[in-house]
Amino acid sequence: MTKRLYSVIAAALVVSAFAGGCGRSASQTEATEGATSAAGKTARDLVPEAVRKTGELRMATSEGYPPMEMYKKGTQQLIGVDPDLAAAIAAKLGLKPTVTNAAFDGLIPGLQAGRWDVVMSSMSDTEERRAAVDFVDYFNAGGAIMVKKGNPEGVKTLEGLCGRTVVLAKGSSNLAIGQRQDEKCAKKMQIMQSEDAPTGLLSIDSGRAVATIVDSPVAAMYAKETGKYDVLSEQYDAGPWGIAVDRRNSGLRDAVAKAMEELLADGGYKAILDRYGVVSNAVPEVMVNTKPWK
Repeated sequence: MTKRLYSVIAAALVVSAFAGGCGRSASQTEATEGATSAAGKTARDLVPEAVRKTGELRMATSEGYPPMEMYKKGTQQLIGVDPDLAAAIAAKLGLKPTVTNAAFDGLIPGLQAGRWDVVMSSMSDTEERRAAVDFVDYFNAGGAIMVKKGNPEGVKTLEGLCGRTVVLAKGSSNLAIGQRQDEKCAKKMQIMQSEDAPTGLLSIDSGRAVATIVDSPVAAMYAKETGKYDVLSEQYDAGPWGIAVDRRNSGLRDAVAKAMEELLADGGYKAILDRYGVVSNAVPEVMVNTKPWK
């Protein structure tokens, strides 16, 4: 999650993504060509006609990872970096934003089925996911180990989790981090899987697990707000998070990338990250599938 790993991708898409062999992917070549064709146009100019006719930018997310996506206290209103940035992008596109909360492992299937236009849910831009989607990257972060306040078990590193019980969010790249480490452990971990980070933290509270791995900005916020946890300083698998767009919708991808370019230029992007205290995680330029858009 958040660095959550979409682990089940249709076999046909996987084949099409990797059949080209080495070198730049076709998706990245198309993205670069899209940037060239967008020169001199605004984000609003680039919106595909099919999307323009709806008047909406339908964004899906999976709530539960503050400050990225969360409910406003006492309400069912989704706020955070992802919903706020989606609203700013929609404004650049001349569209009304709508936000849907869904299970994380259903986000990409829903995107491919046309239930929404983009996914923004602290989703890592990974090669596996690029079999199904293109990413407009907007954030950089990695996974960090969280333990009970005072670190009573003395966990210091990822290697220090060997032989211990840890809880990791199912379907997440943080789960993948733990599993890769477990393969190296002489004494194996006991890995529990939770639905999300908050549920995993309950296992630490109850003493059922000694640690979890959560995306660094999310971990820092939970630790600060609750006062119940410590976050170790090292980050693992740090990399970009992206706005996912179906690979078949390159026109919308380019419109979103152009909107991001406009938000970087006018300060709107930085203002949103400042609002949630994560400006250090900003991307310096518009990136598509981890590469500069231009």
